Amino acid sequence: MKIGPKFKIARRLGAPIFEKTQTAKFKAGAEKKSKNMGRPRPRSDFGQQLIEKQKARFSYGVSEKQFGNYVNKILSKNTKVPPQERLFVLLEQRLDNVVYRIGLTKTRSAARQMVSHGHISVNGQRVTIPSYQVRVGELISIREGSKDKKIFAELEEKMAGETLPAWLSFNIKENKGEIKGVPQLQGQSLLFDLGAVLEFYKR
Repeated sequence: MKIGPKFKIARRLGAPIFEKTQTAKFKAGAEKKSKNMGRPRPRSDFGQQLIEKQKARFSYGVSEKQFGNYVNKILSKNTKVPPQERLFVLLEQRLDNVVYRIGLTKTRSAARQMVSHGHISVNGQRVTIPSYQVRVGELISIREGSKDKKIFAELEEKMAGETLPAWLSFNIKENKGEIKGVPQLQGQSLLFDLGAVLEFYKR
């Protein structure tokens, strides 16, 4: 998905939604611009919901159409699980996000490219679809033919100190991980409001 100038988008949305904008330099620039612009005009409910939707969409690198499909799928079904939590799970269980969460790459965009180029296998089968939804019990690994690629050089050093979410595991010696559970929204500190996102699509 072509995104555009990330610093400009992040400043417009008022949040460091891209990995490259999660720096002191970006924060200082955003604060300086805010001071120069003076007091911002209050947004309408619709405007704020749109901003929250864009934050979530760009954070995960999902196209407008695909993001809308996720939300429509959730809103079309009534379950005991809150819709915010179901949306969070759908986004987190994308294969590109799993590759990123494991620590094989430093950004989600690099993770998408890694999956698209066929470097990742699920249960021993190469998967080239970044939006593939992983399931509990599935094994995620670096494809055998890709292990010697430059992008995986010194992987053990690169992953040193990585803290994985409780629902994921990865054995660096075997280059293999497992989906051990379902992502939990509770306790997460997000850059966007999923409740506002859902309200945007209910209009």
